[in-house]
Parts: sequence; structure tokens; C-alpha cells
Amino acid sequence: MPVDHGPLPLKIVVAGGFGVGKTTMVRALSEIPPLLTEEAMTNASIGVDDLSVVPDKRTTTVAMDFGRISVDDSLILYLFGTPGQDRFWFMWDELARGAVGAVVLVDLRRIDECFAAVDYFENRGLPFVVAINGFPQTTGFSPDAVREALALAPGTPVMHMDARDHDSCLDTLVRLVEHALSRSAMAT
Repeated sequence: MPVDHGPLPLKIVVAGGFGVGKTTMVRALSEIPPLLTEEAMTNASIGVDDLSVVPDKRTTTVAMDFGRISVDDSLILYLFGTPGQDRFWFMWDELARGAVGAVVLVDLRRIDECFAAVDYFENRGLPFVVAINGFPQTTGFSPDAVREALALAPGTPVMHMDARDHDSCLDTLVRLVEHALSRSAMAT
């Protein structure tokens, strides 16, 4: 008789630059009250964190965000949101260890801030999708144009999403899992 070990846990990393919507995405998706390590921004961030396109931002993630989604009785997704500033990148290795894939959130007003996350996951061979978060003045750019601007491999999924919207975020996770499964199938 087979032993039931409970649902399969899968770890997903949500990464990207400062203020791109990682915490918002984890909040929108999590079925439990998410663990958030947001702290108030202080004068110490002046000249370090660029608030020019997110002037109303008052808090920042200093360790990680954590949320959970039960897909069904057999699958649970654990979401780990990374801090965005480079002074916290030392934590990314721990957060990414054991992950099946990652979502790289992009704010097209500051596309250069996602290069570090893209490079990180490419260098580690971890499947990822690029999710263009719907900020003002960022419409009109196709996924193919973003793929070209980021010099992504042809098979890397690029999609538009809204980090505030549960269904939009869920569509992004589904695309990530499909991408990770297809890469896994190609490897065998």
C-alpha cells in the first residue's frame, strides 16, 4: 500500500529590483497572512534607494516575504520574495536554494534594475519568467520587445501582469510551473 506523504511542496522565488511589486505579489497570492519583513524607510536610504518613480513608497523589504498557496490536495506552493536592494543580495542564495523556479518582476520605467535578477537566475540555470508589472507609462511594450531589451533566451517566458491582482499573479505562477516542467522534460 502506498504511503501518503502529504502534498508536494514547491518553492518559488519572487525577485526583482527595488519597488517593483514583489511584496504586493506575495500579498495578492498568499492564502495565509504573509510573513513580511518590511521596515520603514529612513533617512539612511536617501541617496541610496531611488524613489523618483515610487515617491509614495514608505517601507522596504529587509529580509524576505513569505506566502503559501495550496493548489490542491497534492501541491503547495511556497512563495519567497527577495529584497530588491543590492545591499541585501547576500540573502538570495539562501532564498533560492531548492526553488523550482522564479518570477522576475520588472518595472519598465526602470528596466535596468532587473538585470541583476535575470543574470542571477540565468547563471544558476533556474527556470524563470519575466513578469512586466503594470505601472503607469509602461504600456505599449510587447513581450518580444522586452525579451530583446533584456537579451533573454528565446524560450524564456515574458508576460504582462498586475501584482495587485490575484488572478494575474496566479497566471504568472502557472506559466512559471509550465516553463519549469518543460525544461525538466527536455533535460530527461
